[in-house]
This record gives sequence, C-alpha cells and structure tokens, in this order.
Amino acid sequence: MPKSAGRELIAVDPHNTSRTCARCGHCAKENRVTQAEFACQACGHTAHADTNAATNILRAGLALRRAAEAA
Repeated sequence: MPKSAGRELIAVDPHNTSRTCARCGHCAKENRVTQAEFACQACGHTAHADTNAATNILRAGLALRRAAEAA
C-alpha cells in the first residue's frame, strides 16, 4: 500500500456505500431519501448521505488493512 506523508491509501469499492446503513448494515435504494439525506428504512438511523457513505468506506478500508496485516 502506498504511503505519503505518513498516510496509507487503501482502494475501497464504493458500490452501495451511500445506500447501506452505517449503523445496521441494511442496504436499500429507499435509504437514500435525497442527494444529501440518508434515512435507514430498517433501523431509522438518519445522517447526511455523504457522512454515512464515508463511514462505510472507512470501515471497509480498515477491514482491508487488518486483513493485509494478518496475511
């Protein structure tokens, strides 16, 4: 993994990250109410859609890093 200024770059597939609830993991098109609004139809979690997606991307990147370190 490339390092720059003490940071790592880990490529993460962003597919469905803006439709998946960062709290419960429920993935549905209906979770994305508007371009900016996320509201999970399963658990009721609400957030800015970009913040919700960023949380999912961060978790995916950390999981990939842990897997690489374990290998």
